[in-house]
Amino acid sequence: VQLQASGGGLVQAGGSLRLSCAASGRTFSSYALGWFRQAPGAEREFVAAINWSGGKTNYADSVKGRFTISRDNAKNTVYLQMNSLKPEDTAVYYCALRLGIGLSIAIAGYDYWGQGTKVTVSS
Repeated sequence: VQLQASGGGLVQAGGSLRLSCAASGRTFSSYALGWFRQAPGAEREFVAAINWSGGKTNYADSVKGRFTISRDNAKNTVYLQMNSLKPEDTAVYYCALRLGIGLSIAIAGYDYWGQGTKVTVSS
């Protein structure tokens, strides 16, 4: 499986960005996907996850109400819509695919990772 994340950039606080992650090499629609982020000097942390159909989602408390994860199985793509961005959202964002059943907030719960896309939020 190959995952290619895109859509990062520089945005002012209060602004919005939409990240995309395109997958290839496996039956995309069968698996859950997640977004994680890693700020400079910090550990990678869970942001959001979505199940195979898009009917179930899970969010970190820090992004709940501001970020929305979605997927388009016809396009083999998962999205992360980020609104009301804050400087503390600055990080490299990674998409990941999970072969196991259900959703997971753990890094170890994911089997394939994209290369990351950088998001910088200025104050």
